[in-house]
Amino acid sequence: MKIFFTIILLISCINYSNAQRWDRIISGASKAYQAYTISDAEMADYAKEYITQLDARNIVCKKSNKYAVRLNKLTQNFKSANGITLNFKVYHISDINAFACPDGSIRVYSGLMDIMTDNEILGIIGHEIGHIANRDSKDAFKNALITSAIMDGAAAFSYKATLFSDSSLGALSAAYLEANYSRKQEFAADEYGYNFLKRIGINPKAMVLALKKLNNLKNSSESSISDVLMQLFSTHPALEERIKIMEQKARQDGYL
Repeated sequence: MKIFFTIILLISCINYSNAQRWDRIISGASKAYQAYTISDAEMADYAKEYITQLDARNIVCKKSNKYAVRLNKLTQNFKSANGITLNFKVYHISDINAFACPDGSIRVYSGLMDIMTDNEILGIIGHEIGHIANRDSKDAFKNALITSAIMDGAAAFSYKATLFSDSSLGALSAAYLEANYSRKQEFAADEYGYNFLKRIGINPKAMVLALKKLNNLKNSSESSISDVLMQLFSTHPALEERIKIMEQKARQDGYL
């Protein structure tokens, strides 16, 4: 129903527009509908194009870089998740973040690697693979496509929105990176990461330790926390609750 309300909203604005704005209005409505009805194959194509452009706009660590060497060593045996081929790269960015795309792309920021041990990084990676395997990233990407399409239509009525939407990548990136996973999705991704560590012979308490490090950062002086880090906390909610659940699971399994 969301898509139909969106189209109605866009069309209702025509009464307040002039002929020169028709293209953006129709474009926004059309793109929103296309995003709503997108197939898995089309989703894969969109995601591939998105991550290709995003890689081009960020500093991707070369294979010889210490961060890339470290990540490759950690992930070289992880090829796929639920039939989706995985690929890993490091963005040379001091912010603390990592994210996954529905095409199997996982990007880790060098800032995250600076504060995590190898096992903790594997816990984070397991969590992100969980979002791919559980199709959470697919749902988030689809919602981001719809949101960016809505922005395209809204751009006909707002100068600020026009500036933002002139770059479709910018609109899509903002919508995707700000997409909130539900508590249920986060708990399921944590459990996937926990079991992922067990499968590869790593003590899964590393998942607990990784979450605790993030929580300690969250509880530090807010003035020292970057916008990107605050975004990470907002899009990955319920840290303290997730830590308790992981601790309880690790304790029951004899790892704590």
